[in-house]
Amino acid sequence: MRVGIFADTHDHLDNIRLAVAEFNRRECEVVLFAGDLVSTFAIPPLRKLNCPMVASFGDNEGNKVGVRGGMQIIGEIGEPPFCFRLADGKRVLLTHQRELIRGPVDGVDIVVYAHTHKPKVRRDEAGRLWINPGETSGWTYGKPSIATLDTGTMECEIIWLREVMPV
Repeated sequence: MRVGIFADTHDHLDNIRLAVAEFNRRECEVVLFAGDLVSTFAIPPLRKLNCPMVASFGDNEGNKVGVRGGMQIIGEIGEPPFCFRLADGKRVLLTHQRELIRGPVDGVDIVVYAHTHKPKVRRDEAGRLWINPGETSGWTYGKPSIATLDTGTMECEIIWLREVMPV
């Protein structure tokens, strides 16, 4: 199963559009968002996704009621951290801040988090995959990124949006 992963868009509409186009180009079957969409006006570009989206609120959402309402058209959004199963049975813990995870994450195959604006992929001692897709906005470090995950191989790729931007 091909999964798209992004976070920390912080209202950067152009980069949201680039991320959506890249997820569609790569034929993602679901997209996970790890928080900090920020405003409701950032939702319309997400309607172009060719697959459902599961999202977590971040710590900078300006209008949670409006964002929750807008997300109903695209997918679902919840308070972090929360767990769910992908269509292929893989169990995901989705959050914005890794620090919100209290206690062990037994029974989880994949942890998706954000907040640091720096991409990172690692496996823990139990073999769980931890994925931070970095910042889609590029506002903080100037290096906008997203990620994709193949759940069959459990291989994750960080994608730099500057490399997929049209000239």
